[in-house]
Amino acid sequence: MTDYSSFTIETKNLMLKKATESDLDDIYNNLWRHEESTRYMLWTVTDSIEKAKERLRKSVKFQQVEKYAFFVYEKRSGKAIGFAGMEEIKPGVYEDTGIAVGPEFVGKGYGTEILTAFMDEARKCGAHKFVASCRKKNVASHKLMMKCGLSFSHDEDRTDPRDGSPYVLEFNEIAFDEEMLCWNIM
Repeated sequence: MTDYSSFTIETKNLMLKKATESDLDDIYNNLWRHEESTRYMLWTVTDSIEKAKERLRKSVKFQQVEKYAFFVYEKRSGKAIGFAGMEEIKPGVYEDTGIAVGPEFVGKGYGTEILTAFMDEARKCGAHKFVASCRKKNVASHKLMMKCGLSFSHDEDRTDPRDGSPYVLEFNEIAFDEEMLCWNIM
């Protein structure tokens, strides 16, 4: 099993790197304890530092073996402010697995930097397509995907495992052709 604990991706304002035990206070205070950050996600708020310790332990272990699973660190402050991930879902097709930054860090262009960095990395790895999804009601994520050049592909009906409520998941994608240069929308 490959150890990816030192793999990072850098953008203008962010570092995407692997979680460490020392991130506990930052990730708990900046993201995990905020109810508004969970609205369109499949995770629930972490309501105590004790639960955050266990969640962080699992995150560290998971990120060591998943190449494209990261915590998001703001370069300026050095703090862990969120998480982001992608995976190759079939040969040449990469998909985001979620991007979340805490409420204090929304609206600063960080989502654009993360999604663009993932598309660049996928392209470098030989991808011919990149897919991203969001809940139909998540207007901010939809705008982010359109800003980064993705186009609507299709919708799927889903059920939220947290409470059993139905929702629509919107899929957007971009195809990379041979002449296309790597993205740099920063």
